[in-house]
Amino acid sequence: MDSLPRIAFLASRTPEVQPQLAALEARYGNAPPGEADIIVPLGGDGFMLQTLHRYLSLGKPIYGMRAGSVGFLLNQLEVENLHERLAKAEATTFKPLEMIATTDGGGSVGALAFNEVSLLRQTKQAAKIRVYLNGTARLDELVCDGVLVSTPAGSTAYNLSAHGPILPLGSAVLAMTPISPFRPRRWRGAILRNDTEVRFEILDAWKRPVSATADSFEVRDVAEVVIRESAERTVTLLFDAEHNMEERILDEQFTV
Repeated sequence: MDSLPRIAFLASRTPEVQPQLAALEARYGNAPPGEADIIVPLGGDGFMLQTLHRYLSLGKPIYGMRAGSVGFLLNQLEVENLHERLAKAEATTFKPLEMIATTDGGGSVGALAFNEVSLLRQTKQAAKIRVYLNGTARLDELVCDGVLVSTPAGSTAYNLSAHGPILPLGSAVLAMTPISPFRPRRWRGAILRNDTEVRFEILDAWKRPVSATADSFEVRDVAEVVIRESAERTVTLLFDAEHNMEERILDEQFTV
């Protein structure tokens, strides 16, 4: 850009963030998101995900700054030299997952997930799930607490906690990871091509109810869930060059 970029600052409601927001606004101004060149959310990864969902349709690059307890998707929060940091930032573009959940009442609900789509049992009864890939049944009966499908960007979040693999960005794959699997007892999940359509059929749904969650959006009492990578929607995140997303994923894999 020939001139300095217009920045839209957004902040979580935690009291600790407000003085930093005020300092940034005083120094750089604060444009409405629709008129800005770059959106800068201040908070943790949870607030970052909210920002991605809310402003995806604007198509603006997003440079998050960490002001929370967790910040894998965020840069260090500093008031000084923000224009210089933005000019040197490296862009990472990726596609969210699309979830279509059909409830046992016959309704259909769609949602997007930048991290993962997860299925979880709703009661003390283990879930029973049939797993289809591109229309072919691959597991006739997965007995478990749940199962998730993760993007590379989300592979260090819930997926990693469930002992799933860390996926490099740009690898064009997804991770399918079971949550406390009981049967097949030795099944630990799969790495799938990103153009794979995943379908989960809930068995004995009336007795063993299951919910489906796309990031933080939950649908309860699902009968079937279809997951695929979005063909049209993309989001661009900006990271400081010395600590870009690829470097963070490598660090995570070699941290003990």
